[in-house]
Amino acid sequence: MTLDLICRDLGVVEYSEAWARMKNFTQTRSKDDADEIWLLEHPSLFTQGQAGKEEHLLAPGDIPVIQVDRGGQITYHGPGQLVAYVLIDLKRLGIGVRDLINVLESAIVQVLAKNIINAYPKPDAPGVYINEQKIASLGLRVSRGCSFHGLALNVDMDLTPFDRINPCGYQGLKMVDMKRLNNDVVLSNIKIQLASQLAELLGYTYPTIQKGWK
Repeated sequence: MTLDLICRDLGVVEYSEAWARMKNFTQTRSKDDADEIWLLEHPSLFTQGQAGKEEHLLAPGDIPVIQVDRGGQITYHGPGQLVAYVLIDLKRLGIGVRDLINVLESAIVQVLAKNIINAYPKPDAPGVYINEQKIASLGLRVSRGCSFHGLALNVDMDLTPFDRINPCGYQGLKMVDMKRLNNDVVLSNIKIQLASQLAELLGYTYPTIQKGWK
């Protein structure tokens, strides 16, 4: 690749700010702009995808609910969950949406394997699973041949808000995080591992990691 992959380590970001920024990035980027991956956490909220059905929102209580423009149903974001937004020029890489989904799932599976956690994707239900419990969710949108939104990997978080929804539209689906399976897991390390795996699977030799938006 002639362009670096830029990975931005953004810390905790309000969902509305990240969403506005990635929409603007996608609408204004040129064919010469580098692809980017944004690594961050969100304060607690539920997001409902374009196909989302109200019956899957059981009891949101005091947690905000936002309707968004990604694919998929409803999910929860909160502290201790690593979110990676993938801002990729699919046309330039010569890949399709299904290829990108495969990259995201494979990167997650490989990061989990590095942490002695055996996981797998499911062909009929995007995401990554461990013993039929879900540990990572996916939701994408493509505009102008470029992707945005991305993945959410449960690293070390309070999972109880997932009980207030049917996660990803599946009644009774249980969620799990990495910390419950390997007590040595540290989110800052997972961030670096995920950036490296995504870069490799997208065909980049290494990611350029930057703090903040600029």
